[in-house]
Amino acid sequence: MIEVKDVSVRFNLSKEKIDNLKEYFVKMVKRELFFQEFFALKGVSLTVKKGESWGIIGRNGSGKSTLLKLICGILKPYRGTVKTHGRIAPLIELQAGFDGRLTARENIFLTGALLGHDKRFMEEHFEEILDFAEVGRFIDVPIKNFSSGMSARLGFAIATVVRPDILIVDEVLAVGDKTFQKKCEIRMQEMLKNNVTLLFVSHSCDDVRRVCRKALWLNSGKAVMSGDSNEVCSAYEKS
Repeated sequence: MIEVKDVSVRFNLSKEKIDNLKEYFVKMVKRELFFQEFFALKGVSLTVKKGESWGIIGRNGSGKSTLLKLICGILKPYRGTVKTHGRIAPLIELQAGFDGRLTARENIFLTGALLGHDKRFMEEHFEEILDFAEVGRFIDVPIKNFSSGMSARLGFAIATVVRPDILIVDEVLAVGDKTFQKKCEIRMQEMLKNNVTLLFVSHSCDDVRRVCRKALWLNSGKAVMSGDSNEVCSAYEKS
């Protein structure tokens, strides 16, 4: 389902502060712009088969989210190739696409449209989304008045209303209360039973062991170890 071959991602970090567009173009014309290369990923490879569940672990800045964005097509590799097969549901930012000025009801249809669903589809699944998110009392309240937990519940409910071929989850279980985290985990387990392929990023090795059978450990953009989730998590914890 996912094939990542020898992938590297490079960013250019500016060495100086430029406050406006005019200054940027002046320095560009004078060839006075200087950048420092930064590799968020270096030669990473990963092959994920249908129905497999992979946890991706590592410290902050190790390249976990960058790898997910590559697989989703948000970023392009500097070197290497990324191939995916099937429909992807990316849960990288649960509140992405929400407009704070609009109500929860309006945001459900807006976010659904951004995910490629038509109005009829969203109407058919509207009650299911409300039941999971538990925001029925606030359905006509602007999102800007929601707590972060309420927004996260609504975002997760919308994104998982369909069963994709590949589910990509970035730190979802770190958001919201324990009840919400348990609901997310149960829904992911249901998807795995239906042969959905899962990529799951978390700082909690306990969550990775519970949800995933395999794991990839990243450190400073490089793959340190991959394989059985228990073995990889134990090695990571010891480090």
